[in-house]
Amino acid sequence: MQAACIRQEAMSLVNLTVNFAGGNFSAVLPASALHELDASLLQLLEHLRTATSQSGRRIPQPATEYRYSGEIFLEVFCNPNLWPSPFAAKVLVTLRASEVRLSVEVDLSQLREDVHLSLQAV
Repeated sequence: MQAACIRQEAMSLVNLTVNFAGGNFSAVLPASALHELDASLLQLLEHLRTATSQSGRRIPQPATEYRYSGEIFLEVFCNPNLWPSPFAAKVLVTLRASEVRLSVEVDLSQLREDVHLSLQAV
């Protein structure tokens, strides 16, 4: 019985609304995909903190790239070496559905907030 509950929870769908300067978009994703995205964003924050906390010569940090493929395709990309702080960082978010492709630049802090709001609904 518990395995069935875990499977059902992993398959639950969540509406993610991403806000950006020109508006917003919504996409329906599995809760597990949102948890993975949240973990990727947390890792990105660590890379940004590492890059900005070093005095003198900065050690290049790896780019963060998250991809989800299902009925839609969602990609989040950020190069932490471009931003002076986590608060200034922006990520490129690409969403593709049947006949639509949208690529927008989103503040990292806004995307984290949007993901957390969606995860609270689970």
